[in-house]
Amino acid sequence: MGDMLYYSHLSFYFCGNRRHNPPKRENYMYSKVTTAIIHGIDSVFVCVEADVSEGLPVFEMVGFLSSEVKEAKERVRTALKNCGYRLPAKRITINLSPADIRKTGSGFDLPIALSVLAALGEIPAKSLENILVLGEIGLKGNVSPICGVLPIVAKAREAGIAKCMVPSGNLREAKLIPGINLWGVEDVSQAVSLLRGKKYREKSTINIEGTRSKSSLPDFSELNGQKAVRRACEIAVAGMHNFLMIGPPGSGKTMLAHCVPSILPDLTFEEALEITKIHSVAGVLDLSKGVVASRPFRSPHHTASKVALTGGGRDSRPGEISLAHNGVLFLDEMPEYSRDTLESLRQPLEDGQITVARASGSVTYPASSGCLRDSSVSR
Repeated sequence: MGDMLYYSHLSFYFCGNRRHNPPKRENYMYSKVTTAIIHGIDSVFVCVEADVSEGLPVFEMVGFLSSEVKEAKERVRTALKNCGYRLPAKRITINLSPADIRKTGSGFDLPIALSVLAALGEIPAKSLENILVLGEIGLKGNVSPICGVLPIVAKAREAGIAKCMVPSGNLREAKLIPGINLWGVEDVSQAVSLLRGKKYREKSTINIEGTRSKSSLPDFSELNGQKAVRRACEIAVAGMHNFLMIGPPGSGKTMLAHCVPSILPDLTFEEALEITKIHSVAGVLDLSKGVVASRPFRSPHHTASKVALTGGGRDSRPGEISLAHNGVLFLDEMPEYSRDTLESLRQPLEDGQITVARASGSVTYPASSGCLRDSSVSR
């Protein structure tokens, strides 16, 4: 009986020691990278966390992800292999927080790749502090441009972040925001080299005047005749009023509407910045220029849907009325548009903004534009 009690106490002693021993710290590898997603023409910061630990060799991603973000693990795994970084046979977990916000877009690829490399010890952890990373990567490791870089960089500067790493194709766009250091990278290897301490060659800041080019639209001075309607158009433009033209086909209504942007005042830097944000979020920005330096002129077809004009869709993108902000929205042959479509434009034209409300949330876009409409009548 005494022997039984002795062995019983001995077994409990060893079990107790095994239960309270902490896990070994050498198998714990963790890192995090700051990035952001678009919300309207604003942005929300997202923290990309990477953990590499012992276990079955899987690459798991969590955090309320859309389909394109879930596919990032395959792009990242293949890109790192082609860049010479072999992932170990361990359990890799990626968490994108906050988890209550749906993550969309392809800009998470580069932050995920760098967070994994930092967790593996390929990048110093301190180099990822106070820096925001954006970019989509291809299977060879090249970094491709993404939409919405301008509002994200603007948000980063407001939050006091010192540096942003963006795709080189978005660098001209990002340079519009002063007071923040920018790194434009072309591939994953260059990003790793910069984070390891390689000096980045600074590029000249963008000049909005230098990007201002001659509009492809006709000039108002080229119009001949039609003095009454030209005078009415000048008055409407001076006060940014809506303007309706009625007349027979071929009388020059459409040509006059296309000439209106030429008599509008030049954009200020603040106006150009706001317009460029909208076009960047919508994915229609000309990356070779990086800025919208002239008044926008939008002329949607009469078959355009209500969502195409007002905005919405899967990611609540801006519509034609927002893309024409601080410019001209021209509705050619207005009676051909559906009644619901025209009614949906009434309130945004009055308020100068539009709120797109969906089940996933609501966003507000600017919508202050002059609306030109024409209607043909038979003789």
